[in-house]
Amino acid sequence: MKWLIALLIGLLLLLQYRLWVGDGGLPEVLHLKSEVEYAKQQKIELQERNNSLDAEVTDLKKGLEAIEERARSEMGMIGKDEIFYQIITTPEDDTSE
Repeated sequence: MKWLIALLIGLLLLLQYRLWVGDGGLPEVLHLKSEVEYAKQQKIELQERNNSLDAEVTDLKKGLEAIEERARSEMGMIGKDEIFYQIITTPEDDTSE
C-alpha cells in the first residue's frame, strides 16, 4: 500500500512539474495569450488604416473634388478664372536707436 501512495505522489509531482515548468505549461500559455492579444490589436489598427486608404482610393477614383483638393494643396493648382495672390512678408527691423 505504501508503494501505491508513493507512486501516486510521484505522479502528482511529475504532473505539477509539467504544469508549472514544462513545455506548454502555464507561463508559456500566458505568454502566448498576451501575444495573441497584441496581434489582435495590431490587426484592428491595420484594418482601420486599410479602410481609410480604401475610402481615399475610392474617392480619388470617383470624385474629381478629391483630386482637385489634393492638386491645390500639394501642387499649388489654380483653377480657371482664378487669381493667385502671393503675399511676401519681410522680416521687420528690430534695431532701435
